[in-house]
Amino acid sequence: MENRILPIIEVGDVLVSSDIFTEFFCCDLEQCKGVCCVEGDAGAPVTMDEIAGIEDSLDVVWNDLSASAQAVIDRQGVAYTDQDGDLVTSIVGGKDCVFTCYSGDTCLCALEKAYRSGRCSFCKPISCALYPIRVKRFSNGQVGLNYNQWSVCKAAREKGRALRLRVYEFLREPLIRRFGSEWYDELCGVADELRRAGMLG
Repeated sequence: MENRILPIIEVGDVLVSSDIFTEFFCCDLEQCKGVCCVEGDAGAPVTMDEIAGIEDSLDVVWNDLSASAQAVIDRQGVAYTDQDGDLVTSIVGGKDCVFTCYSGDTCLCALEKAYRSGRCSFCKPISCALYPIRVKRFSNGQVGLNYNQWSVCKAAREKGRALRLRVYEFLREPLIRRFGSEWYDELCGVADELRRAGMLG
């Protein structure tokens, strides 16, 4: 391996941006208040299988949703096709995910809240669980992972740096959920190589 950080590293058959190894990250809900659920101009990317899981969980989370979110779901369903042709969760007012709920002044995911309390079997879309990693599928079927650095996550970068927690370490569970434990072990092996080569400061 060359003595420099490569922009893209292949792990198994997945292309991984090197900043997923080099950057620090750890969500800090006390600081950000879950603003990623209510900022942006489109919903979270979802698959058809995830839409089925969401629809199966809808009765469980319905009373946790705002009246505006309920009206959107009644009108167009839990997901729609955005301007890029991608399936995404429905949103309220052009930005808020319909599954946003609140605990005090902090935004939470109603689906994840229900899952963690044992009320449903679906957690939340893998695109949400993987953030700040964004998954890109290429025309040849290969998958790429990119680190999305968003201004609203400044506190997460600071907390990650304080804890010395890298992006790939913080996202261990969702990465295993998406790609499997063997793939994640290979990812950690690549990180170890980079560390031994002095590429991870």
